Amino acid sequence: MDKRAAISLIRDALENPFDKRKFAYLVSNMLDRIEAAPFIYRGNLIPDAYKPYISTLERIGKYKDREGNKIDLLIVQLKKETSLERARTMQRNFIAWYLNGSRGGALKDAALAAFVSPDTEDWRFSLVKMDYLQDTSGEKVKVKKELTPARHFSFLVGKNENSHTAQSCLLPVLEKKVQDPTLIEIEKAFDIETVTKEFFFKYRELFLRTKEELDRVVKKDPKVKADFEAKGVDAVNFAKKLLGQVVFLYTTKDCIKEDFWISAA
Repeated sequence: MDKRAAISLIRDALENPFDKRKFAYLVSNMLDRIEAAPFIYRGNLIPDAYKPYISTLERIGKYKDREGNKIDLLIVQLKKETSLERARTMQRNFIAWYLNGSRGGALKDAALAAFVSPDTEDWRFSLVKMDYLQDTSGEKVKVKKELTPARHFSFLVGKNENSHTAQSCLLPVLEKKVQDPTLIEIEKAFDIETVTKEFFFKYRELFLRTKEELDRVVKKDPKVKADFEAKGVDAVNFAKKLLGQVVFLYTTKDCIKEDFWISAA
């Protein structure tokens, strides 16, 4: 998939209210060899501790990577709108319960899950990954309660959210720079810290180039130098303010044409 098509796919799925068909299509393009394996947990199949928060858990498929890791594709319908933002620990623990054998089933390594609240246009796209212990034979064993049972990575998405961070993270997988992605590679795609570090590295590089160019202009043009001195401006602060305004415009999508992000990519 080329970059333009990948960005369009991400925006269609993640910049709108949750749509099961669009979600399934996005995930099927991220992964390979997805096996259809649908079922739904509801009612008494939901543990009492989670019943105030969880309406249903639906599995739409499963994926086994080339290293043997088992990843389920889930849709979790929440009962309370506040659950989306204020109960992320509950969401992680619920998926961990499911992956950790739930009702006597096999251990699963991770889940790609959509957490969907009622009466809201936003939702959460998450990766929940188990950290299992291993016995002497190398077999995975259930995590003890005193240990952190799972790691949770997520993007808040939907009609009121932009998908810029998700684009940066998911593009390598959708463009198939990563073939048959392993769980480690999927986890990397959800690692916002990597994108953040890359942003600040490039920002620093751009700042230095801007500052050096301003120094060159000021040194070369007496009028510009006089204007800077008269207004108490120096190249460092001018560069900071300029780039700050650029970043503000970049992140304020309502002030920019609808198709800017695709055409600028």
